[in-house]
Amino acid sequence: MTDGVPCLLMRGGTSKGAYFLAADLPAEPAARDDLLLRIMGSPDERQIDGLGGAHPLTSKVAVISPSADPEADVDYLFLQVAVDRPEVSDRQNCGNILAGVGSFAVERGLVPAGEEETSVRIRMVNSGDRATATFPTPGGRVAYAGDAEIAGVPGTAAPVVIEFPPGAGPLLPTGRVRDEIDGVQVTCVDNGMPTVLLEATALKVTGYEPPEDLEADTALTERLRAIRLAAGRLMGLGDVSDTTVPKLTLLAPPRAGGAITTRTFIPVRCHTSIGVLGAAGVAAGLRIEGAVGADLAVLGTGGDRVRIEHPTGFLDIDSSLTTGPDGLPAARRTAVVRTARKIFDGTVFPRAVARPRGGHR
Repeated sequence: MTDGVPCLLMRGGTSKGAYFLAADLPAEPAARDDLLLRIMGSPDERQIDGLGGAHPLTSKVAVISPSADPEADVDYLFLQVAVDRPEVSDRQNCGNILAGVGSFAVERGLVPAGEEETSVRIRMVNSGDRATATFPTPGGRVAYAGDAEIAGVPGTAAPVVIEFPPGAGPLLPTGRVRDEIDGVQVTCVDNGMPTVLLEATALKVTGYEPPEDLEADTALTERLRAIRLAAGRLMGLGDVSDTTVPKLTLLAPPRAGGAITTRTFIPVRCHTSIGVLGAAGVAAGLRIEGAVGADLAVLGTGGDRVRIEHPTGFLDIDSSLTTGPDGLPAARRTAVVRTARKIFDGTVFPRAVARPRGGHR
């Protein structure tokens, strides 16, 4: 890799990541992950020697390839590169980085652009779920400028409408609307991302604290860790001690005209906003009678739109439910408007492979 690797750096939603064609990376996962760690500058809390931005939200990778699935145009593998550990995880999706996948597919010639707009059918390799991203392509070129605004991102950009069909798995993976873990009532949902909903007051916080204050509360974070490990087993995920799912979202009544206020742990750091798929889980959960947070939410009567407040603003999700064959609630429709922007398209040069210490050979 001394000649570097073709790379497109893109903001997707409220995250930032490096996008690659699968063909430009090693096929063997261990070799691929080692290369990505060196590209992103991990492990190092500053990621000073790589592309990473010293935070989980800016240390992400998308690997894109043509799909063999007749119902998809491209396959999207999301990889979370740890900042301070030599770890690359494929155990979750990322709905924010997803916002740039369609544009990348057109930029790399995997999907032809329409004259006005383009829809790209995406298979999310991590979970097998699907999404369709629709975005403007006037004159057959991706347009990144536009009037769409999303909280947590300065300025405006072209809208990317992402629609998620119902997943194959159950919306309530434990088979129950509520569970009790460590004396705390929770609702476990999976609407594209395994998520645990908790009332903030049940953890002796308000749910309005700044993320850094919540992260600094060691009693809170230790209790959340125990709840997350137990929830992982209940949700059929097994031992989640070394994974980033399920996410935990603390809920509180809205303060800025939305439906609910959230603070989400990913899983140790507190998100400065909220992930798209995590928000999809929150929106669906709030519509389930008896679910944790449903009595706190202000949903109104105007259609499917749910405005979820987070530390830096809000995220709007269109969410509606139906009843599954087992009689439990199931997702019917989930859609979100995001934006994405190409930051650079070029070649990235990974850090050299570390040589063993102990002198010359």
